[in-house]
Amino acid sequence: MSFLREITRPCRATKACLTLRGTWPQNRPFSRTASVSAPITAEEVRGAHKYCVSLLSKYDRPSYTLSTFIPPHARSFYIALRALNVSLSMIADTTSSHTIGLMRLQFWRDAVTKTLAGAPPKEPVAILLASAISELNERTEGRARITKGWLTRLINAREQTLTNDPYPNIAALESYAENTYSTLMYLTLAALPMTSVTADHVASHIGKAVGIAAVLRGLPLVAFPQPAPQSPSGRPGGLSGGAKQGAVMLPLDIMAQHGVKEEEVLRRGAEAEGLRDAVFAVATRASDHLITVDQMLSNLRAGKDVGHDFEHEGEEGHEYDHSVVGGSRGSETPLDEVNRAFGVFMPAIATRLWLDRLQQYDFDVFRPELLRGDWRLPWKSYMAFRRKHI
Repeated sequence: MSFLREITRPCRATKACLTLRGTWPQNRPFSRTASVSAPITAEEVRGAHKYCVSLLSKYDRPSYTLSTFIPPHARSFYIALRALNVSLSMIADTTSSHTIGLMRLQFWRDAVTKTLAGAPPKEPVAILLASAISELNERTEGRARITKGWLTRLINAREQTLTNDPYPNIAALESYAENTYSTLMYLTLAALPMTSVTADHVASHIGKAVGIAAVLRGLPLVAFPQPAPQSPSGRPGGLSGGAKQGAVMLPLDIMAQHGVKEEEVLRRGAEAEGLRDAVFAVATRASDHLITVDQMLSNLRAGKDVGHDFEHEGEEGHEYDHSVVGGSRGSETPLDEVNRAFGVFMPAIATRLWLDRLQQYDFDVFRPELLRGDWRLPWKSYMAFRRKHI
């Protein structure tokens, strides 16, 4: 769907215009145009929902599969949010220049502002997101809220992917994962609604694991981007007319530690010296976050606290007042909160399955099998959800 709209400019009342059109009408009333902030219709919402589900089915199959574990009253928000993430992630691959990519990101910033104000642009993802937020406000009588800063953070984090700049170190990669995949979980928790430092803490670690694994999984696609599609004239599609330059999106400190050189990877692929060791080191960090979550849940089941502080407590969106909607319900324990929100944490299952397959192929991230979906995900997720174990 194009983000650029054609603007038709009216002819000015010059002598030439008057000569061609005859005398100027003396009493021409202005006609009223449709209101920009006209309420969205039920038909538009249904169409937007169908579009977003199709987008997930095609480009983010795990999120499509795991949507069944989100409570029905928050599912439309989840689908819209994940569709937004897909749309943002595709900008780098579907734009022909950095400038156009920035323009599309700005479109989404403006769209978020309008959507939260109840006047979304006529764009399917924005329409479904606005409808879901409106339902949340009605359900909670306006007490639950979706943090604009979190939505903006999702958009801002994608600017780095426009130019394929490498992560300077593993901490920068974790920060990217926090600002994208952890933030997706924070927003989904808010839509339940759920206000819990423990749930956010679990979401932070899982999001970092998911984000790190996503970067590893996408490494072959970024290193060897597909050529631009041919136009009917036989020329490359897009405005630039050239293929995108490949890049190796691994942290520089890890690459230096294992002697990995970008030009070597772009020339030799999986056979580049030190690449598997570097992939192992990065994948280990993702696995460590899932192990940390396992330990946190074990501590909660033993009646203890999670074992360490939540580093983001007190930041925007991470203020916890249990007197408001979404907070603890009476005698609800932190474990009860986590179990109530467990459907939000299911991406951990997909990530663990992928990391296990990566290990099975000796950390050869270029194996084509790693780009395919895992047929075990539905039943593995069902068993994890039923047992409340990641």
